[in-house]
Amino acid sequence: MNNSYIADYPSVEKRFDGWWQHKDIGRPLMRVIAKGRKGNVVPITIPEDIKDVYLDPRYLADSYRNYCESHYFLADAYPNVSADIGPGSIALYLGGEPKFSPDTVWFEECLDDASLFTKLAYKEDNKWWVLHQKIVLELRELANNDFIVNIPDMMENLDILSAMRGPQQMCYDMIDNPDEVNAGVKIIDGVYFNYYDWFYNHLKEADGIASFTAFNVLGEGRIAKIQCDFSALINPGMFREIVQPSLRKQCQNLKYSIYHLDGPDAIKHLDALMEIEELDALQWTCGAGQPDGACTQWYPIYDKVRSAGKSLWIMIQDGSIEDWAGSTQRLLDKYGDKGMYFLYPEFDDPEQAQKFIDRFNK
Repeated sequence: MNNSYIADYPSVEKRFDGWWQHKDIGRPLMRVIAKGRKGNVVPITIPEDIKDVYLDPRYLADSYRNYCESHYFLADAYPNVSADIGPGSIALYLGGEPKFSPDTVWFEECLDDASLFTKLAYKEDNKWWVLHQKIVLELRELANNDFIVNIPDMMENLDILSAMRGPQQMCYDMIDNPDEVNAGVKIIDGVYFNYYDWFYNHLKEADGIASFTAFNVLGEGRIAKIQCDFSALINPGMFREIVQPSLRKQCQNLKYSIYHLDGPDAIKHLDALMEIEELDALQWTCGAGQPDGACTQWYPIYDKVRSAGKSLWIMIQDGSIEDWAGSTQRLLDKYGDKGMYFLYPEFDDPEQAQKFIDRFNK
């Protein structure tokens, strides 16, 4: 990547590598972005059709370049643009249809019987798969190596089946049709890398570095965020039987992986996740209405993650900048800085942001 919007990108790459490997990098990994850059921000028109907000490579590139021109990427922040067609786009590639909204993309339920799980298959000519490849290639060209185009958030296992079947019906299927569910998960496992490898091979940099969307993680080799948000609706026994083996297999085929643990209802599966030796890190999402990731009520989660030798991704956003600093320091006092990644809201000016970063340099 060029140094158009970041001063020392190779150092950021090295620090991310240290974070994945739980090494000392001289401070915690920190995503710090500040407003105030006086770059060349150009007028752009928001597409009249909401779907083009997600599907028009020119709009995606121009709007993100404007963001880069008006912001500073500091510490371990790096410019990266999303090319998602909603979270869980494998559901589209396997036959689903999208519902576009200003905030996200949902997927229409398209499987009216659990037996159809066993019919799912990779199809090279699926219209959404073909279109997504086209969008990504055009966006990569428009980025001109000034910012990274992320590997999209394709998702996996039960989250894909739930998107196609509907969450309520999936709950019944877990009880009434477990064989079909198991077969469907195995098919998702089998096709996942058909999609992933295409994206990785076309989006990686010359040194093999790639970035995964939404979670701001960077690494050399195949990296991905993995998840099972549907796990909030099932018990630990079902998770261990169906989801854990799927995740383990996925991690075994990735160089670096980070699990997205989504909200208090998913905490019951933490022990099973920590048993996956190949999993490298955990990203904790506190859930709506909950205190941020620095709250001491979440420390039992972090205790287990650290005991398992895995790295942590923590969002700190409650209160003032001084509150962010205090929260960061308390976490460092308890867990040290190896394998710790902190993300913060945007700062109002770069000097303020740099002073914040300097507080945590050894």
